[in-house]
Amino acid sequence: MESMIKLLLKEFEQEANTSRKMLSIVPNNKYNWKPHEKSMPIKSLVTHLADIHSWIEMVLKTTELDFANNTHQIEDVNDTISLITFFDNCIERTEKALKEAKVELLDEEWMLRSGEQIFYEYTKYEAIRMSFGQLIHHRAQLGVYLRLLDIPIPGSYGPTADDSTF
Repeated sequence: MESMIKLLLKEFEQEANTSRKMLSIVPNNKYNWKPHEKSMPIKSLVTHLADIHSWIEMVLKTTELDFANNTHQIEDVNDTISLITFFDNCIERTEKALKEAKVELLDEEWMLRSGEQIFYEYTKYEAIRMSFGQLIHHRAQLGVYLRLLDIPIPGSYGPTADDSTF
């Protein structure tokens, strides 16, 4: 059986390719658009989605994310070209971190907190799996935004209603 690190890298690369398809079709003139008053603007959603691809690197290289003392910064993007550049940087850093990681690292503890308030305590493996869940969740959210803008949705795990083969 392949090592867990190689399996995570393979899954990461597959998910990153799917995310790239979605991020690359966000129209430049819609970065301030949001589908509902309670929804975040598409710019916030796509920068968050791109950034989630760097979380695995953060988990592998740290013991926690403390929102009260947060040094993790998200790049400000205003168009799809700069979004993809930011995304590519996130992908490159995470792929490098995974390729350098030792499988024993996955059993180490990792925490999400804000000061004294602890939200989650995970193994690094569990935190990485949570990161995959988050990127899939927000990518689906982006799919709804794009659908409402009448933009054809690319397939994630198979064809969509927009694919001519469906």
